[in-house]
Amino acid sequence: MEWVFDGGRPCLDLVNTLRSRHDGGVELLTGPGALAEWLALAGFTTGPVRVTAGNVLAAKALREAIDRVLREPAEMDIGLVNNAAASAPAPPPRLVLTDGGLRREVPAPKDPVAVAFATLAADAIDLATSEASVRVCAADDCGLRFSDASPRRNRQWCSMSRCGNRAKARAHYARVSGRDE
Repeated sequence: MEWVFDGGRPCLDLVNTLRSRHDGGVELLTGPGALAEWLALAGFTTGPVRVTAGNVLAAKALREAIDRVLREPAEMDIGLVNNAAASAPAPPPRLVLTDGGLRREVPAPKDPVAVAFATLAADAIDLATSEASVRVCAADDCGLRFSDASPRRNRQWCSMSRCGNRAKARAHYARVSGRDE
């Protein structure tokens, strides 16, 4: 699976697990293994994590609710994002007395997948209430969503190294060959 983490925010990277939305969509969260891989590569889990088909359905529902909340908020989607954010708080840190004194320890969560979903929902809440704009990549063959926090809010591409570079190369070729783009 070729995962892309160009959204600039974890919640947008989740939204981007449905590619080519403008062409009907290409689903990347095809099953528990794919979701487990994405969670690990996105930095939400370490080591093997049990992911169920129900987790995949919940991830897809959260993904679509986040996408709609960031574009056209509706009460139902806001409720889903709020419930996900509140459903599984990370375990609080605790003090452990060792021979050398006190040490801070954060226990592993009982349900790391639910904690990941809560973190993604909280990130969506932060993004929805920030000054950043959520934009769609201007490349004809991309369509990924990304956070534009540039001073003028005028970024065009999800990634300069990918889509932006291809667009500039096409424009350069058109100028050199005497064709208008």
